[in-house]
Amino acid sequence: MSEVVRIASVTRENYDTMTFSFPLKADAKPGQFVMVRCEGSEEIPMSLSSTAGGMKSITVKAIGPSTKRFHELKAGDILEVRGPYGNGYTLESGKRYLIVAGGVGTASVMPAAEMFGSDLIIGARTDKDVILLDRAKQSCEVSISTDDGSMGFHGNAVQLMRQKLEKKKYDCVIACGPPIMLKFLYLACKELGMECQLSLERHMKCGAGVCGCCVIDGLRVCKDGPVFTGEQIAFMPEFGTVRRDECGVVIRK
Repeated sequence: MSEVVRIASVTRENYDTMTFSFPLKADAKPGQFVMVRCEGSEEIPMSLSSTAGGMKSITVKAIGPSTKRFHELKAGDILEVRGPYGNGYTLESGKRYLIVAGGVGTASVMPAAEMFGSDLIIGARTDKDVILLDRAKQSCEVSISTDDGSMGFHGNAVQLMRQKLEKKKYDCVIACGPPIMLKFLYLACKELGMECQLSLERHMKCGAGVCGCCVIDGLRVCKDGPVFTGEQIAFMPEFGTVRRDECGVVIRK
């Protein structure tokens, strides 16, 4: 059942990404997501970029018609929210986490990073694509990678992660980002013998494990995930090789 909420604040993160904060009574864990719609949009899944307390937030990159419609909203406008859904990150006190974010995937990992004050890598195409940096710096040791070298390390987030792992010991890598980033991050963690937890991306229609559009190797990303461990991913031959369209049809890369 959806809850009708009123947007409390809107923050522009960069040229194509905005954060919307709203009151939501339901408890939420870092890594969980909600199904959200506004007037004039389809219902879409969005990672929670804030999970603590009664005020939650989503961070929306304008890509298609529905997300572009969100960018027309302002404080006081209405949202319909279902959730939170899915399994979030498993976070244990005393463990050292290296958190890796790619693009708008930064939204998913931000609550986990803030909870532990972890070392955080934010990867982006250019300096203009980096989001949530000021917020991250308040509680994390932040490193930036950009594909064009316009900010921080000249390269991708996985290359920077390898450098970090050479210099410092961590117990687990937590990551969310584009599928190609997650594929090579998983392979790097496997090679280095590192535990990892990855938030996977799939088309989600129901959010509750009913429609089957987000299935990967028999597991429903919306209900069994979206966060999966490296041990689980090891038994997913479709990971990094197969995607599904909005109707759930398998498309091989």
